[in-house]
Amino acid sequence: MVFPSSVFHFPSSALGFMKSLREISIQYIKGVGPARARLFKNLGIETVEDLLYLFPRRYEDRTQMTPIAMLKLGETQTVSGKVVGKASRRSWYTRKHVSEAVIDDGSGRLFAVWFNQPYLERYFKPGLRVVLYGKTEVYKKRLQMISPEYEIITEQDAGLNTGRIVPIYPLTRGITQRYLRKVVRASLDKCRDDLQDILPVPVRNKCRLPNIRRSIENIHFPESPALQEEAIKRISFEEFFLFQLSVIKRRMAIVSKPGIEHEIDLALVQEYGKAFPFSLTPAQKRVIAEIAADMQKPAPMLRLLQGDVGSGKTLVAFFGCVAACRSGHQAAVMAPTAILARQHYQAAQEMFGRGPFRGLRMACLVSALKPREREDILARLLKGDINLLIGTHALLEEEVKFKKLSFVVIDEQHKFGVRQRALLSTKGTNPDVLVMTATPIPRTLSLTLFGDLDVSVIDEMPPGRGKVETRLFTSEQAGEVYRTVREMAEKGRQAYVVYPIIEESEKLDLKAAQAMYRHFLENEFKGLNVGLLHGQLSREQTEEVMGKFRKGEIQILVATTVLEVGVDVPRASIMVVEHAERFGLSQLHQLRGRIGRGRDDGQCLLIADPVTEDAQARLKAVLATTDGFKIAQEDLLIRGPGHYFGRHQHGLNELKFANPVAQIDILELARKEALELTHADPELASPANGVLKDVIVKRYPNYLDMIGAG
Repeated sequence: MVFPSSVFHFPSSALGFMKSLREISIQYIKGVGPARARLFKNLGIETVEDLLYLFPRRYEDRTQMTPIAMLKLGETQTVSGKVVGKASRRSWYTRKHVSEAVIDDGSGRLFAVWFNQPYLERYFKPGLRVVLYGKTEVYKKRLQMISPEYEIITEQDAGLNTGRIVPIYPLTRGITQRYLRKVVRASLDKCRDDLQDILPVPVRNKCRLPNIRRSIENIHFPESPALQEEAIKRISFEEFFLFQLSVIKRRMAIVSKPGIEHEIDLALVQEYGKAFPFSLTPAQKRVIAEIAADMQKPAPMLRLLQGDVGSGKTLVAFFGCVAACRSGHQAAVMAPTAILARQHYQAAQEMFGRGPFRGLRMACLVSALKPREREDILARLLKGDINLLIGTHALLEEEVKFKKLSFVVIDEQHKFGVRQRALLSTKGTNPDVLVMTATPIPRTLSLTLFGDLDVSVIDEMPPGRGKVETRLFTSEQAGEVYRTVREMAEKGRQAYVVYPIIEESEKLDLKAAQAMYRHFLENEFKGLNVGLLHGQLSREQTEEVMGKFRKGEIQILVATTVLEVGVDVPRASIMVVEHAERFGLSQLHQLRGRIGRGRDDGQCLLIADPVTEDAQARLKAVLATTDGFKIAQEDLLIRGPGHYFGRHQHGLNELKFANPVAQIDILELARKEALELTHADPELASPANGVLKDVIVKRYPNYLDMIGAG
């Protein structure tokens, strides 16, 4: 393969060793060099192939710009014009540095305003042509954009940056859109024909997908909206297809191994359902039956249990633990925090300390245990004297060895990666695995994304729960919120006040839990019993605080997000979330789930000053509904799938362009084709499929290596 010197500059020692675009360093592209190669590395780009697979985050249709006179207020739009003036000053109110540029396109004038970026003054010289992208508003009778994205356009590169559908890439400091487009264009011109098409031809033809060369060209520089859509479908299909192959391969590898056939009869299921002073919901009974059926099969169970906050997932999971122990085996429950692990342990003690299941031998293993206490637990576990072990990541440590582990529960699965889930499974001989989540997603999507897991859903709440009202206040209205909390506390209610950080920071203008705890003691909550809870407390301190709160000795608990998962105090009915704009939507819903767990109605009072569109969207969503499934859908739309699921979960880091929420039809098509291909060639052993096997093993090492699927 020969590359023209006009684009690439290789040292003579490198020639003859370059076999593919994956092996050509970005520094050898003309105009890059070693210094800029280091900047590209910040974008995850080290080779020419990396560059060509750096997909735009969005596009701008610059074939027909919106005239300034036709701009719509409140909407995000793109305009182009010439700089006719600029100014630099300091705001008398906020003391921030303000940079302004006046843009004229012949139809009107627009003011572009940036804060604390004084260097912009030397960029916007009168006469230069610029493109701006931002939200339009009116301030003091003038049309303006606050902090818009901007590009300065020259005659030499106008063809790449105007008069066409223009790609907008993710950037890093030192690299501009104009420069990046120029480098991508040059690389495409010389290397497009060397791109390797890994999709099998029969699949491409069947699904009417263009080849990779045409697709990559039209992903970066689409000639028309139709070709752009065609390219988006092709690239998205390929990412989904490879991902689904890895999911299917993983499941095939696991279920092909011999599992443990538990002896479970109908009498045990009925006995468990009658063991509590309340009736199980129909959804809980249904899922228990699904788990019981799985545990009796010879293949290992792989099941995802979805359910809203407070729907009773833990009680359902404990059935599997009881069934495993009744069969002469051991069970393990792994939780993401020590607080939640201890709470599960206390719940298990209460459930199984009396009635038909008393005598279940259990222990709680967390990192903060004293050495002698830890050694005793490990010794009893290895002998089989402990039936049920509940703990945190500490369960994954090498010294933790079970005698006969057959059932594993992983709570809040999004807090753990695939590798961690697999590590816990290696503590037994292909044990049954149940993973739980209170951040549910639509069933169709979960069946496709979590294709290595069967899916159970608890879609109803236990009766008799209080309703929760959510209200939003500004920081200036905080005093009103504190007065409400004091009034309710004096009437016997308990409250949480939650902060995003523990200690005050000079970099972040946020109230901190410790500082506000001291403030409340002397001011708004003086005379009330106020407690403090955060992740840096010792085990003894945490247990003391939570014990007092459960008993009602603490009326108001000031805390950080250690409360987010699982804390259950039925008498707590008020929650204040300070700086609510700093929390994710699922976080806010999880926090809100800590109240209304008893019969009293709850109040969730959010204090926030949202600035960004995402923050405003999150708060709007949490105010609109308490339905966890609707919250999850909104969260997916706001954050996108990568952040929602956690990139470490299922190799979703490889979904660089595809969006499983917006492109569910393409995802389902890709899964259908992947299933057909693996049915015909389970080992991907044919020469045509060998390339696919190599690619998924390289792209999904953390997902596949724990099962030997490579």
